[in-house]
Amino acid sequence: MKPSSTPKKQLTFQSKMENWAEGMDYCAIPVPAKITKALGTKSAVLVMARVNGSEPFQVSLFPIGGGKHYIRVRAKVRKTAGLKGGDQVRVQITVLDRAKVVIPQDLMTELKAKGSLKDFNSLTPGRKNYAVRRINDATLPATRMKRIQETIKLSREMAKGRNK
Repeated sequence: MKPSSTPKKQLTFQSKMENWAEGMDYCAIPVPAKITKALGTKSAVLVMARVNGSEPFQVSLFPIGGGKHYIRVRAKVRKTAGLKGGDQVRVQITVLDRAKVVIPQDLMTELKAKGSLKDFNSLTPGRKNYAVRRINDATLPATRMKRIQETIKLSREMAKGRNK
């Protein structure tokens, strides 16, 4: 089932942050059924989110079956916003267009330098968004560069696989 949610749709809801894995720092927020219904899809939905007025962060609402979605909130966001499992939260989401991928300048520079821009552009929008989000989530410059190199390698491998 392809997502039919409209990009730039803005929705707000209240929910309770849940600890998802005993002994692990993994929290997610259940998305109310009326929000899932407004999204118009049971598939993953790429959004820009804010939790209790946090800085905006890009994330996918992930489906868990039965027409339900959750939104994962990374430790960095929780720490900055002072959130923990069990907290009541106000969530604001803006649905993004998966097909629109904003490539960070450092990734673009490396893709061009290595002649891999065409390979990267041949990836599905979901893979491109995931790669960019992973790069942007890096906190250390060395980690960021490592993830850029991994993205270039993956792009090349996938392009080779399609050309066989």
